[in-house]
Parts: sequence; structure tokens; C-alpha cells
Amino acid sequence: MEHAVELIAIFVAGFWAGMINVVVGSGTLVTFPTLVLFGYPPLVANVSNNIGLVGGGISGTYGYRHELAGKRELLRWLLPASVLGGIVGALLLLVLPESAFKAIVPVLIGIGLLMVVAGPALQRRAARRRGTADSGTLSARRLVAVVAGTFVLGMYGGYFGAAQGILVVGLLSVLTAESLQAITGVKNLLTTGVNAVAAATFMIVARHSVDWKVVALIAAGATLGGFAGARFGRRLSPRLLRSIIVVIGTVAIVRLVFFD
Repeated sequence: MEHAVELIAIFVAGFWAGMINVVVGSGTLVTFPTLVLFGYPPLVANVSNNIGLVGGGISGTYGYRHELAGKRELLRWLLPASVLGGIVGALLLLVLPESAFKAIVPVLIGIGLLMVVAGPALQRRAARRRGTADSGTLSARRLVAVVAGTFVLGMYGGYFGAAQGILVVGLLSVLTAESLQAITGVKNLLTTGVNAVAAATFMIVARHSVDWKVVALIAAGATLGGFAGARFGRRLSPRLLRSIIVVIGTVAIVRLVFFD
């Protein structure tokens, strides 16, 4: 009976994580503690969780495929930077203690939330300076900043990954003129790329830390959750979506600071 409860709980955690990852990010803050609660070592939990959540990222990205239309030029720069950062972060996880990054996660999430909230005002100000409200062209300086920031967040995602999506949304909200739904679609593709390369890295160099039962349960739940999250998230207004991001991000900070 206890074993059945564990299996169901991990599957449900995977579903919930897959759903909120697509809409906001921070699904790791659901699945990782669940695995630790059931006695899995932190490294095994982190590695297995990362591999399992790839399915949710793929299904969620597919659900947001229409929001990615016309973003090929932007993604041509951002996706390689994100993937390269993910590889570096995954390798760092294998040589550094998890606490090295985990200690500053609440601060990073807080910064991300501030960027999400400030994004619309900063976009309007930048549009006035450009003299147009709908130009999506990035200046060379902004493009460098976005690519560099995407690499750093990819590295963070490959290392620990909690609330990486919130940070990506914050970065793109401040530095680009894209709509929030378009940013969400880009975020899903970038974070999925990071998770995928980190997962591949783990499977090559840390096979002993992979629990395939956990991977299968989280993958099944997260894939279904990704489809559900995309259907739900694409219907949200920018104001409501931004509010949900702030609420979930704040809950994540409280949980990390007071209950971790």
C-alpha cells in the first residue's frame, strides 16, 4: 500500500510540475521535494527529476507552437546559448555541491519576479524611444545582453533548474518587445532544450544516479501536464498570466526560505 501511494504521489507531482512549468516555471519545486520526502538521495532526485520533466517540456512547447511562429531569428541566437549553458550547468552539478547554487535561488526568483512585473513598463519606454510600439528588432547591445543572460540562465537550469522559467520570462520581458504569451512559448522551448541536454549529459556521465522508475513516473505525469498547461495558459490574459507568475514565484520563495 505504501509503495502504491509513493508511485501515485510521484506521478501526480510530475503532472502538476509539467503543468505549471508550461505556464510559469518552478515545477522542480514540486517534484524534487516529493522525491526527497520518499527517501531518494538529493543527487538521484535531481537527476531523475530532470530527465523525467523533459516530456512535459516537449508537450508544452508543442502546445505553444503557434506563439513561436515568426521567432526563428530570435531563437537562432537564444537556443544555442541556452543549450550550451545547460551542458555547463549539468557538468557543474556533478562536481559542485547542490547547496552552492541552491542558497541563492530565492534571491534569483525574486529578481525574476521584479523583472516580470516591471517588463511592460520597460517595454513601453523602450518602444517610445524607438518611436514604434510593435518593433521586435533588438539592437546589437540588447541582443548581446539577451544571449548572455540566456546562457547564464541555461547554466543555472542545467545545474538546479528551480524556477528557471520565471527567470527567463523576466529577462525577455525586460530586454525584448515580445508579448507575454510569445515569451512564454520561447521560454518553454529554451527550458526544454536545457532540460534535454542536461538529461543527456546525466545519462552519459551519471548513469548510476538515475532511477528509471522515477523517470518513467514523472515523464508520464509531466507529459500529460504539459498538454494541460498549454491549453490553460494560452487562454490567459497577460495581466492574469503575470499575476499567476508572481503568486507562484512568491510561494516558491517562501517555501525555499522557510520550509526547505
